[in-house]
Amino acid sequence: MDGPFESYYALGLEGKRLTEGADSLELVRTLELLEGVLPSPPADVLDVGGGPGVYASRLARNGYRVHLVDVLPLHVEQALAVAAAQPDASFTAEVGDARDLRELKDESADAVLLLGPLYHLTERDDRVRALAEARRLLRPKGVVVAAVISRFASLLDGTAYGFLDDAQFFAIVERDLRDGQHRNPVPLARPEWFTTAFFHRPEDISEEVEAAGLRLERLAGVEGPGRWLARWPEQAHLIRQAAGLAERIPALSAHMLAIARR
Repeated sequence: MDGPFESYYALGLEGKRLTEGADSLELVRTLELLEGVLPSPPADVLDVGGGPGVYASRLARNGYRVHLVDVLPLHVEQALAVAAAQPDASFTAEVGDARDLRELKDESADAVLLLGPLYHLTERDDRVRALAEARRLLRPKGVVVAAVISRFASLLDGTAYGFLDDAQFFAIVERDLRDGQHRNPVPLARPEWFTTAFFHRPEDISEEVEAAGLRLERLAGVEGPGRWLARWPEQAHLIRQAAGLAERIPALSAHMLAIARR
């Protein structure tokens, strides 16, 4: 992983981004979508790229046996602290790379979550490797759920929040739309512009899933247009309704979930 990636997450924003104030739209909607596809608890869930444990903690409280892997030691330390704070619904965590999880056994999980790694792996071959590792770890009837960021996310963010007035952000959007390679030239000064990443078109993630030997069951939009057009949480009911209606138009959301099986 590159320097900008590590510097961005060293700011410690990830847990707060998803949970500060009311739980974020991204978190609420992702959990709703997971509820519809995960096997019933207790089942073994591998949370690859699970960050500081936001999803792992909630799944563990719902009765799942969760093991978290993340490439950043800081995130693993934070996740273990979260696990220790809920001893009746704990989970395990270790440092590891989504592309190479050889220490984990074949067919050891009923579900593999990739809710972050794919958009931080900027080369297609690395993303396919991570998906292939998820397939290896998956039991025959299991499910892989992988999150990606929409190619159009920066364009819509820039429009909604006024970032397009900044020449640096305008250049970011131009490159995002051209080749999906998102680069923030001032990540510490403007962390809201995110960090090094790849932004997918729906056809990109569909092809990568199939190249890894998985069968794409569906591609679902997460947040829908409400992320940009309404206020969360004041209009939560309206926003969630819109997100549900827009699930089948995944590029209308900032994040898309690829739901795949062996």
